[in-house]
Amino acid sequence: MAHTEIALVTGANKGIGFAIAGQLAARGMTVLLGARDRERRAAAVARLGGDVHGIALDVTDADSVKRAAEEVGGRFGELDVLVNNAGITGDFTQSPGSDPVEEVRRVFEVNFFGVIAVTEAMLPLLNPGARVVNVSSSVGSLADMTAPDGGHLAEMPAMLGYPVSKTALNALTAQYAKYLRDKGIRVNSVCPGYVATDLNGHDGGRTPDQGAAIAVELATRNPDGPTAGFFDDGGRVAW
Repeated sequence: MAHTEIALVTGANKGIGFAIAGQLAARGMTVLLGARDRERRAAAVARLGGDVHGIALDVTDADSVKRAAEEVGGRFGELDVLVNNAGITGDFTQSPGSDPVEEVRRVFEVNFFGVIAVTEAMLPLLNPGARVVNVSSSVGSLADMTAPDGGHLAEMPAMLGYPVSKTALNALTAQYAKYLRDKGIRVNSVCPGYVATDLNGHDGGRTPDQGAAIAVELATRNPDGPTAGFFDDGGRVAW
């Protein structure tokens, strides 16, 4: 009997995370839909149907992360895919000169420390050959943000929280890829592009399904897939 792969997606009750969960389920995986709000989590599971299971998970709460890992281990025993999707943009009090420390901390708690917490908790459950995908953003690309013309989002104001947290997340990806390479576990960052979600007030951009595609591709690549990379739909993204 063929092994049914098991995937955990954080922040999956809506937006890109929900789309990732749906696409992985459509590919025949058992999907664990991580979300902190019970009602929204249950509604998302009901919408997707099939082999999708809700997991209570607040990436900023150490006890919640511990309980989630215990539940995944107890009910499913292992993981083949971990998608660290949960993230926030923060508000404009993260701008330089605006006394930004508290807002920057809030953003990093989700986008950076939350990824460490979840990944560390799930490490013992990852099968050899598992894939870890961190949902990042090209706004964290140092090459782009230091381009002479200001990069592809030159109109974006200077911010110390969201883009810097994604730069840090990319560095985290590289370090976990280094640590897990000998175990055959691949770790990559992905940029979904500018997707219309709650994060940007559904202001234009791509659909969540379009944004989810690159994460799903890296989560389902065969053992010859890449590791320690940063990708979007067009291929590698400059760090």
